[in-house]
Amino acid sequence: MARKRISRRTFVGNVGAGLAAFTIVPRHVLGRGIRAPSDTLNIACIGVGGRGREDVRGVSIENIYALCDVDDVSAADSYATYPKAKRYKDFREMLDKEAKRIDAVTVATPDHTHAAAAILAMKAGKHVYCEKPLARTIGEVRAMAEAAKKHKVVTQMGNQGHAAEGTRQIREWVEAGAIGTVREVHLWTNRPIWPQAVDRPLQEYYTPATLAWDLWLGPAPSRPYNPAYAPFKWRGWWDFGTGALGDMACHIMDAAFWTLNLGYPTRIEPESTQLFTETPPAGSRITYSFAARSGRPEVKVVWRDGSLYPPRPPEAPDDVRWPPDTSGQLWIGTDGKLLAGTYGDEPRLLDPAKQAEIVAHPPAPKYPRSPGVHKEWIAACKGEGQTNSSFAEYAGPLTEMVLLGDLAVRTGRVLELNPETGQVANATIPEEYIRPTYRSGWSV
Repeated sequence: MARKRISRRTFVGNVGAGLAAFTIVPRHVLGRGIRAPSDTLNIACIGVGGRGREDVRGVSIENIYALCDVDDVSAADSYATYPKAKRYKDFREMLDKEAKRIDAVTVATPDHTHAAAAILAMKAGKHVYCEKPLARTIGEVRAMAEAAKKHKVVTQMGNQGHAAEGTRQIREWVEAGAIGTVREVHLWTNRPIWPQAVDRPLQEYYTPATLAWDLWLGPAPSRPYNPAYAPFKWRGWWDFGTGALGDMACHIMDAAFWTLNLGYPTRIEPESTQLFTETPPAGSRITYSFAARSGRPEVKVVWRDGSLYPPRPPEAPDDVRWPPDTSGQLWIGTDGKLLAGTYGDEPRLLDPAKQAEIVAHPPAPKYPRSPGVHKEWIAACKGEGQTNSSFAEYAGPLTEMVLLGDLAVRTGRVLELNPETGQVANATIPEEYIRPTYRSGWSV
């Protein structure tokens, strides 16, 4: 559908080739041991409270040039830690005024603003690090992936488990045959740890003086401020977040998506508590079915949230409590089972003899180790290697797979899908669930 563009941001179309091109001079151009004047990135951070605070810290080995946040209370710690950074409330204004001086941008806003902020930054030729999930809707995810390809910028989704040792161990163990052929993967989380399964609140509140509420809403439909939305609780509202699945599955599903080369599912079966119009249910179980692919047979991935857990495996040793943690992974193969944490951490074979053997004689490392999700992105911005969770090649497809589960839950329908395109074949999904209409002034 057609979307209006606001004239005050037409600067994007006029950005010269010199601005759109990389502004960093790699070390190797000047010779070993010589540091280029531009070798330090100027980074602007959008959303600097909560998880955004950790992202600012993660990239602070470079120059934190600007901080942008709509909530002065949430941003206070970052403001105090980086007093020399320029401050903005509106990322559109920041990118307009500072485009010539910014090299890269982090985005850690609520989900509904990810696409608007990230795409505007990419159009200005900036490298982008964006928190998970990549976006709130599949249409936004695809738009972000296309922008990354078109503008040839370095991108990374904030999925720290994908840069971790445990995820690489899981893949190496599975490919070495540690549990035979994988047939099922069970994933769970105690989320939501915020209200869901509720109706829109009717009580009126004054907007805090420290919160720019209209900017917080960004592209989302207008509504009065209510503490039921911000801070943090936005995750439980479809207009702003993606529920427990969207919040955690990019972490917990990551190892399975990568190791098993899952791609799009052929079928998604949702089960949940009572459905509500504006918020996800209190708990759900979602079964994804994937066709045979790349030498592996059909496989099922079962997601549980709302503190629903898979049954305790009968072969689990006595020292394994159940559930072992509030979130985790249970891999079931034809010749054993594997347990791992939220981020693929501390993988463990449930057979004690096999676990002892694989610890003593692990498979040879096949996959390069990462210095960490932030350092990996920074190095790639400087032309040193590449990211492992770029928008187009990895983060986009992973997030789409996750969000298809949200569509199944939200519609209450079993979905049959084309495994090549992700297109739903047996139901019509409301357009607003895929490509939302943005408020005037926020279109990208």
